[in-house]
Amino acid sequence: MDEMQVMTLVVNSGNARSLALEALSDAKDGKFEDAEAKLAEADKVLLDAHEIQTELIQKELNGEGINVSLLVVHSQDHLMTAMLCLDLVKQLVAILKTK
Repeated sequence: MDEMQVMTLVVNSGNARSLALEALSDAKDGKFEDAEAKLAEADKVLLDAHEIQTELIQKELNGEGINVSLLVVHSQDHLMTAMLCLDLVKQLVAILKTK
């Protein structure tokens, strides 16, 4: 297992989630351009995290297997939480724009 990849996945997922929540705060303040910029950045960071996840899955499928440690489980939790958060924040920003 490449622990550096797993830690990068955790960091990128956390950064994407933080950016999404900052975007929501901007949208609540009526700063929709700032919110959209942060959402776009969150999308990019989350894509980087998802690419790492895909690499780890491909390694496992190629017989290189990874040790499923608490850190790996934690990284998956962070990724899924960030993906859900970003999806929900995008919907909330869209709703706030209509008000």
